[in-house]
Amino acid sequence: MGGILVFAEQVDGVFKKTAFELLGKGKALAAELGVRLDAVVLGEAPAASLGAVGAARVFQVAGDFSNYATHDVVAALQLALSESGADVLLAAASFAGKDALPRLTARLGTGQASECTNLRVDAGVMVGTRPIYAGKAFVDVRINRSPAVFTVRPNSFGQPETGADAAEVVGLSLEAAPEDGLRIVERKAPQNTSVDLAEAERIVSGGRSLRSEENFDSVIRPLAKALGATAGASRAAVDAGYAPHGDQVGQTGKTVNPSLYIACGISGAIQHLAGMRTSKVIVAINKDPEAPIFEHATYGIVDDLFEVCPLLQRELESVLQG
Repeated sequence: MGGILVFAEQVDGVFKKTAFELLGKGKALAAELGVRLDAVVLGEAPAASLGAVGAARVFQVAGDFSNYATHDVVAALQLALSESGADVLLAAASFAGKDALPRLTARLGTGQASECTNLRVDAGVMVGTRPIYAGKAFVDVRINRSPAVFTVRPNSFGQPETGADAAEVVGLSLEAAPEDGLRIVERKAPQNTSVDLAEAERIVSGGRSLRSEENFDSVIRPLAKALGATAGASRAAVDAGYAPHGDQVGQTGKTVNPSLYIACGISGAIQHLAGMRTSKVIVAINKDPEAPIFEHATYGIVDDLFEVCPLLQRELESVLQG
């Protein structure tokens, strides 16, 4: 086996926490397989520092990747794979992982296991576990061609311990990648300063029961802030105008995998469950004791969210201030 290559994503020179999650897991898998763990970094970032979390080599592709372009990312990853000789590519199920990785997989004529929540080695072969049927079941996926591509949901693995080692940095230069027919006409930066929903470890979501945007902003967002969480919303809340589409969790929104998910006034329709069912701990707050969300909740509170949420907020603020 040629080795494992981790796509370590970074923004403005700061590595995303998914980069460390994947490198920590990749280190354990590489040790079990008896192969080397490498990483690939696109653009300017402290590549050598990834040695502290297990990377032996880091292939750093020079260039400005701050303005995302699919064809550039695909070409850069293909170059790094060729130089590393890796048989496995690991990446986060992020925007880039969902947009560029399938195109790279098709270009290489190989296979991809998407949205994995676990990785393991079985008889010398990498196996990815991923949810199907909106999280109702899990399947094990093996890729019969090389390089095998796996994308992993954020928060599937913990943060690794860090050492003092520095990785060998191999600089790569990317020739002009062929255009793919797409043209960027405008970019808009998100106004929300919270951690992105897809990577958030704690999420507080509100549903149709909030009844208005004002209630959403006065109940859900303060509770999320007190918890150090990111605010989310059901499709019903978004369709009603209580929250922007970027806050939507579910089949037609974002798929999340937090350690803690608090669902406030959300009934638990299958479309919403599809986006958050793999959350480690689910807390449901709903007046209806028959709400489907309670079938999937770790803890359930049958009460009025307008009474429970402010109470939780005050208690959290009291603990944090104390």
